[in-house]
Amino acid sequence: MREARQTAKQITIRQVAQESGVSSATVSYVLNGKKRISPETKARVLAAVERLDYVPNINARSLSTRNSFLIGVLIPQTEPGNHLMFENPFYSEMLSAIEYEARIHGYRLLVAGVDIGKPYLNMARERNLDGIIAIGVYQDTFYRQVVQSGIPLVLVDSYSDDTRCHNIRIDDTDGAYLALHYLLDRGHRDIAFFCGSLRDNGVMKKRLDGYRRALEERGIPYDKEKIIEGNVDFENGIILARRLLEAKLPASAVFAAADILAIGAMKAFYDAGLRVPHDISIMGFDDIKFSRYICPGLTTVRQDISLKSKRAIELLVENIKNPHLTKREEILPVSIVERGSVRALSGKEEKMIYSSA
Repeated sequence: MREARQTAKQITIRQVAQESGVSSATVSYVLNGKKRISPETKARVLAAVERLDYVPNINARSLSTRNSFLIGVLIPQTEPGNHLMFENPFYSEMLSAIEYEARIHGYRLLVAGVDIGKPYLNMARERNLDGIIAIGVYQDTFYRQVVQSGIPLVLVDSYSDDTRCHNIRIDDTDGAYLALHYLLDRGHRDIAFFCGSLRDNGVMKKRLDGYRRALEERGIPYDKEKIIEGNVDFENGIILARRLLEAKLPASAVFAAADILAIGAMKAFYDAGLRVPHDISIMGFDDIKFSRYICPGLTTVRQDISLKSKRAIELLVENIKNPHLTKREEILPVSIVERGSVRALSGKEEKMIYSSA
């Protein structure tokens, strides 16, 4: 042990090399993972890094590799010019998971949700972003501009048909289809649908498609009045539930296309003197952490948010290292998580496996 440890700012890669008895290039290879180094040498270098409390100089690293080690993340907005959609915990959980996975690979995040288009591309070039993850739906022209700029791009929860964009998503239609069959198998026939903005090729529109398909298979008429649309946040869950009650539409159950809408709806039903699930059943989509904290717990369609984030980062990093990587699309499975917010209207329930895996 050294009697007096120098501060992290004073330590250089050359000092780490001297401490571990290897060349500066070898230390760089160990830290950047550019070449295969023997386990013994790697352990010696990492031990020296620990002893000296060495912190890599990111600016110097960027100059030597021509990479910024910055990844841009685009988060949807509630409305143009409004706040990012962090009022929906789904996006907070996803961003947290993306940041963790990016950090493991040595990258930092630059989060944005405004000025999508040329202003964002100009900023991406100024910051020398190594890659971009775009969550949600944006105009196809924006995707094309990013691809033409040469910046690797991974789409999350997008149904863009651009053949050059990587894509990580679930089958939203199938997820909603599973949810409706779950409710139908428990005797529900009058099922309202709460959702966000129904945009072409958006996840809400896909989930509506699954809702309709399940009803059609059971011979149940589709009632447009039971499709209640708003923004995706807690307050709108309350608003949509109140609209359902004020319209006096018959509904024994609600399928909410996002958990946060379902949780808001449960609050509105409680305030109106209705008990969930005794008076009305409710089912969500996403399986955010809050879904297990409320009482009763929310029965929902589970998608693996952490896995989706992990695969998005892994695919983007692979593309950064290999600019000629051909387009990949991965569709991750969903399943039903049973808690306490849905009850069967009859004593019989069909035993089925509710999973897209």
